[in-house]
This record gives sequence, C-alpha cells and structure tokens, in this order.
Amino acid sequence: MTKTSDTPASDSSAPADKQKWQAFGVCVGVAALTILDLSKVNVGLPSIEKSLGAGPTALQLIVAGYALAFGLSLVPSGRLGDLKSRRLMFIIGLSAFTIASLLCALAPTIQLLVVARILQGVAAGIQMPQVLGLVQQLFQGPARGRAFGLFGAVVGISTAFGPTIGGLLIAVGGPEDGWRLLFWMNIPLGIVALLFAIRLLPKTTTAPSGHNELDLFGIVLLGLTILTLMLPFVLTTGQGDNPLRWLFLLGFVGFGFAFVRWEQAYKRRGKSPVVHFSLFSLASYRNGTLIATVYFCALPATFLLTTLYLQQGLGLEPVYAGMVTIPFALTSAFAAFYGGRIVERYGRSLVVVGLSLVAVGFVVLLLAATLTPRELTPYAMGVGMLIAGTGGGFVISPNQTLTLAEVPVEMGGVAGSMGQVGQRAGTAIGTAAAVSTFYSVIATSGDSGGASLDVYHAAYRSGFFVTIALVAIALVLALLDLRARKRGRVGASGDDAAAAAAG
Repeated sequence: MTKTSDTPASDSSAPADKQKWQAFGVCVGVAALTILDLSKVNVGLPSIEKSLGAGPTALQLIVAGYALAFGLSLVPSGRLGDLKSRRLMFIIGLSAFTIASLLCALAPTIQLLVVARILQGVAAGIQMPQVLGLVQQLFQGPARGRAFGLFGAVVGISTAFGPTIGGLLIAVGGPEDGWRLLFWMNIPLGIVALLFAIRLLPKTTTAPSGHNELDLFGIVLLGLTILTLMLPFVLTTGQGDNPLRWLFLLGFVGFGFAFVRWEQAYKRRGKSPVVHFSLFSLASYRNGTLIATVYFCALPATFLLTTLYLQQGLGLEPVYAGMVTIPFALTSAFAAFYGGRIVERYGRSLVVVGLSLVAVGFVVLLLAATLTPRELTPYAMGVGMLIAGTGGGFVISPNQTLTLAEVPVEMGGVAGSMGQVGQRAGTAIGTAAAVSTFYSVIATSGDSGGASLDVYHAAYRSGFFVTIALVAIALVLALLDLRARKRGRVGASGDDAAAAAAG
C-alpha cells in the first residue's frame, strides 16, 4: 500500500494540474450520473404506475428506497476507500451502478424494478464517497474551493435538469415504456465513464500505516441505525400507511446508542473506528453537515411536489413539467461555480445569503402555483425556480467547501460519507413528510382523480409549507454558525468547538 501526504501542487510527487483536473472530470461526471437518478425518475412515476400497475408504496420505494440504499452503503464504502483504494471502490461502484441500471431497464414487474432500484442505490452509495474523498486528496486551498464550486454546479444542474431529461426520454419512448429509457441512458454513459476512470484516477491511497482494519461489527450497527431511521419515512405514502412503522424509530435509538458505545470502546483499544467522532468536534464539519442535512430534506421534496402538481394537477406532459425546473438548473450552476471562487472571502455569509434566496424563491413558487391563472402558472413557477436556484448555488458548493475545510485528507472519504448519509436521510425524511402531506390532502378530499384544481392547490400548499419550514430551519442553523464564526471559535476542538456549535 502506498502512503501519500497532503502535498502542495508544486511537490514532485503530486500529479500535474492537468491530471488532477482530468481525474476530477471523471469524478464529477459520475456524480452527475448518480444525482440525476435522484431526480429524473420522479417524472417517470406516472408512467411506471401505468406500465407495471405500481401502487403508492412501490412508487415511494422507487424514489426513497434508492435514497435508503444509497445511505446504507455510504459510510462503509467511504471507509473502505480511505483504507484501501478510492480508485478501486469507485470502479466497483460504477460497474455495479451500470449493471443495476440495466436490470431496472429490463424489469418486467414492479417488484423486480424495486429490487433493481435498491441495488442501484447501493452502487451509488459505493461510488459517491470516493468522489468527495478524491477531491479532498487532489486539491488544497483555493483550488479545492474551485473544485467544489464546479462540483456544486454539476450537482445543481443534475438535480434540476433531471426532470427535464426524464420528461424528454418519456416523450421519446412513449407513455407506457418511456420510463425504461431513464435507465437505458445510464448504460453507455457508465461504460464510457468506467474506461476513463480506469485510465485517469490516481492509484494512491492516504491511509496511515497501522490503521488498515475494518470495524465490521461497527458497520453492521451503523447500518441498522440508518435503516431504522429512514425506513418508516420510506414507507410513508399518505395513503393507508401502517402506523406501526414508527416503531422502527425505537430501533434507531437503540442501535444508535449501541453504535456510539461500541465505537468509543473500539477506539480505546487502539483501533480505528468506522466513524471518527473527533470529526464532530470540528464545528465547521458539524455545523455544515447539519445545514446540508436539513437543506436536502427540503430540496428533493420540492422538485417531487412540483412534478406531481404539474402533471396531476395541471395535466402537463412530463417533458413540460420537467422544463419548469430549467431556470433552477441554470442559475444554480452559475451561482455554485461563482460561489466556489469567493467562498474563502465570504465564508458562511455566502450560505446565509443563499438560503435566504432559496426561501424567497420557494415562497414565489408557492404563490405562483396557487394564485396565477392556469395557463400562466408554469411560467410564473419558473420565476420562483430562478430565484431559488440562484440561492441554491450559493448553498451547496460553499457549504461543502466549508464543511470539509479542516478534515484531514486521510478521513476525507468517511467524512464525506457521513455528510452524504445526512443528505440521503434528509431526502427520505423530507420527501416522506412533504409528499405524504400532499397525498393525504387529496385523499381526505375524496377527489383522488385530480378533477378539481382547487384540491391540488390545497395539497401543494400543504406539502410546500413543510419544505419552506425546512429551509427556514437550515437558515437558522447557518445564522448560528455564522455568529459562532464571528466570535472566532469555529474550527476549535473539544470544549471550545462544542461551545461554538451551541452558540
């Protein structure tokens, strides 16, 4: 095993800048492919429902089950990448993602589609931590901010353009089987990315010698903790849900407690745990992870609510429903790229401004959806998306840069994994809360066929209040972190770091 250090670009052992950016291009391209599958499939749900006779639980599993599997595989995969080889784990994850996409495209029944979709989520969770770990490994200082700026731009574009791409593919493939093209597109792209990954990704690892063991029991406990947290939300559809599903949260408390105690004991024995809790003594990491978790409770849920409202309430075709998110994609990409360049100057203030703009944009989006004439509604909602996208670009990449700024390179994979776990858990929780609220309003109205636009106005409004409240919580967290930074305590460890977070 080769050990590398966090050396500056001028060191002779560091790869040339061109090689770094080529490797980064591979990473960010695969990240885009992964993130697209979190959003483009949303517009295919009505098509899947018609084609395979899917019920609300199965449709929820296709969206949130992907996020659940994603979250379960993140931390062990990130840890393996840190210890062994990020390049190898990246290649394994990308290969599995491509194969799982093929299984999704060929699935003859809804049950097999759900299983293949969950396998796809596992594969996505294997490759994503390697992306963040490799960015940590390849770049330092201002170059890291620029890299995360580009990464954030791609995430923004992928999230917001996903529905448009999905709608176009369904229009090409037809209303019955067009959804299969959503998965077919991953296969040639995955093969091409795999060839570039084998050629361009660095083969070195940053694992310190003597810390190569893997805490298997800790991984099992963490997996059970994440599963019991996310599962009741994944099973929430707003249509006849079993109330006993909330008992899984008791398992979350029990497994979470056991995991923390085990990891502490494991570390006292001189071994390397799955999660280094010392990371959370870094206020920059802790606060940034919290902000991202709450923000990702709101963002995917907003896109899914909007897609459902436009297709079911206004009767738009998937391609036109998807186009409403284009303004978000364009403005968030520009803002993320620019934000990555100025984050070192403005720090957390940039995230506060971004979240404020997102909140304003979401309010405009809600008013446009419920108060404008039907023929003008999609265009007015596009204005809200434009404002929210500008803010969103100033949230994702600057927050990512600030969150990982003080994390040691050898912990980059697992640190990024924990952040991604928060985001995927946020996706499942936020989607369940918002979408179940949306459907419960429709169900209680007795107008599940969607004949009354007023019912869809009420449903969209109720679901959207959830997402706006979540953005407000993220904004409060960012303001608290900004105040702590101004007091000069962020980045301290131990008691000082805890005091800064509390402040």
